[in-house]
Amino acid sequence: MTKKFVRVQADVHCEWEGLAPIYRVYVNDELFAERTWRWTDMYLEENLEIQAEPGEYLIRFELVPPHLAHLQVKNIRVGHGPATVENNVLRIVNETE
Repeated sequence: MTKKFVRVQADVHCEWEGLAPIYRVYVNDELFAERTWRWTDMYLEENLEIQAEPGEYLIRFELVPPHLAHLQVKNIRVGHGPATVENNVLRIVNETE
């Protein structure tokens, strides 16, 4: 099968106190990003660029312990490419589907 290029975007919000929290983003079990959150009263648009064969891929965001934080991810969407996202599952399709 031919690999497809897909860009997934998500709005990431974090409420925290104390030390700046770190979060990680996984696609299936592969680490795609690790970021230290240093902002207050704003959100970030996370962008994941994925080159993969058609199929289903679980996108997971998690805080790295220890932390005094609450991470909220909203509006996970496909910004580019032949794919859809529903319930944190990215489905890459062939353009002919």
